[in-house]
Amino acid sequence: MISRRQLLGGGGLLAASLLLAACGGGGGSGLAPSTQAVGSIDINPQPRENIRDGGDLRLPLTGLPNNYNYNQVDGTTTVVGDLSGAVVPFWFIGTADGGVRVNPDYATSVELTSTSPQVVTYTINPKAAWSDGTPISWVDFAAYWKSSNGSDPAYQTSGTTGYADISSVTRGVDDRQAVITFGKTFAEWQGLFNPFFPASLTSSPAAFNTAWRTTIPVSAGPFTLDSIDQGAQTITLKRDPKWWGTPAKLDRVIYKVVDTSALSDSIANNEIDFFELGSSADLLRRAQNTPGVVVRNAPSRIYNNITINGAPGAILNDRALRRAVVQGVDRAAITRRLIGATVPNAQPDGNHIYVPGLKEYRDNADVMPFDQAAANRELDQLGWVRNGATRQKDGKPLRLRMILLNAPTNTDVAKSAQNQLAQIGVEVTLQQLPGNEIGPASTTGNFDLSVGGWGTTSTPLSSSLGVFASVVGNNVQQNYGRIYNPEIDRLFSQAIAELDDVKRAELGNQIDRLIWEEGHSIPLYARPGAVAVRSTLANFGAHGFADIDFINAGYVK
Repeated sequence: MISRRQLLGGGGLLAASLLLAACGGGGGSGLAPSTQAVGSIDINPQPRENIRDGGDLRLPLTGLPNNYNYNQVDGTTTVVGDLSGAVVPFWFIGTADGGVRVNPDYATSVELTSTSPQVVTYTINPKAAWSDGTPISWVDFAAYWKSSNGSDPAYQTSGTTGYADISSVTRGVDDRQAVITFGKTFAEWQGLFNPFFPASLTSSPAAFNTAWRTTIPVSAGPFTLDSIDQGAQTITLKRDPKWWGTPAKLDRVIYKVVDTSALSDSIANNEIDFFELGSSADLLRRAQNTPGVVVRNAPSRIYNNITINGAPGAILNDRALRRAVVQGVDRAAITRRLIGATVPNAQPDGNHIYVPGLKEYRDNADVMPFDQAAANRELDQLGWVRNGATRQKDGKPLRLRMILLNAPTNTDVAKSAQNQLAQIGVEVTLQQLPGNEIGPASTTGNFDLSVGGWGTTSTPLSSSLGVFASVVGNNVQQNYGRIYNPEIDRLFSQAIAELDDVKRAELGNQIDRLIWEEGHSIPLYARPGAVAVRSTLANFGAHGFADIDFINAGYVK
């Protein structure tokens, strides 16, 4: 399970299909609603004895990552999260029902050994070691904590949530035990230290920020890095002979950059083995009619959204102005256009923290409903007067720059929002960026509006904090729009210390209503979790809320 939200929009396996072409209507077979039930997965489950040894699993990317350290601000993307599950430790594994379980390959036990103060004790599998021969030990935990707790701003971390609440990391009964003591109760502690990295990466800001920028020099998983080929635009993982756990069935996992328009042809031509269908009815129809390919479907933790830049100096730093922009976007119309052809009775996502289908989900969009009449009145009151098609104030046009991944579905979303905002006199210019540029543009705030999405986690509240937390200096964590409110911080602080699940969810929904009020961002729709996958591939496909099982994935005999 991942401890930080994953940015979608560039360089990611999921982003490659999240932002695909949508026909916006038409016929064709849709997705069966029954396969979207919470707790379901669709991976062609097979026992290991039915899986042949060897073979390559080829997965598409929109672009190579800008950093392979998932905790570094440029590395918190879907592809880095996915491949981390193959090459570095995860103490907990996400399960289909949205819960977690301890990973026995890395820990003999992980226990909450005290509640006052809160203490969590990790007892490390005695066989666990880094690929350079260094045993995995409590020292790695201590260095990891210091890199992520915010005490040294030189670490360009994507989030400090939970780590800032830890008061100490100490040696337990021996080097193979780490004792984590919290100064403040942290309810979703299972999300911490996932994925896990060696002290060689986390012991210094220089290593943390740059050592894994173009490579993965140290690993500890069923796979290890074979090569990163900038020319061929591929990342190749190979089965690790040093792995102490159950051996992986596959020989290699190969990530390769594939143009989004070529995904259907690539799987039909036996060049890739999998891609995510996202919003596209056209892709769904093609997959259903491609020999040797099947469509698998399960719920998704991913939602599409529009991020708003409210940083000092940005035009949307004006809270009232960005609220008018939010009310000018018809989320229901965009949802119908993008996924209406594949998802029966598709409804927009009304929550920034909990995805639809989770028991905690509540539609809070009534705080800022679509209302172009209200948006027009607000813009008039703010002094943005109509002058032809575009409003102006003090001779300056109300013009916003929207960045988006150069992929058809993002274009469809962007053009829909562009047309809707034009109706209230807001001019939106679109800037399409390649996969390796959209992430840096987002993290540096080089936009007014940004089309993309988020991959949430099995600890949804704590993993959301960095997206909405107050910005301190240049440390934005994952709050790329730089819009925040101290009351949101206060409620997050209260919520992540609340051990009662029902009370914590209630606080989470209070927070979400404040996020809507701030005009922080615009959730659009929960992304369908359907995938196109080679029919002979087993234990891999539509994973729903569960983590990928790289050990047992492979091809049937």
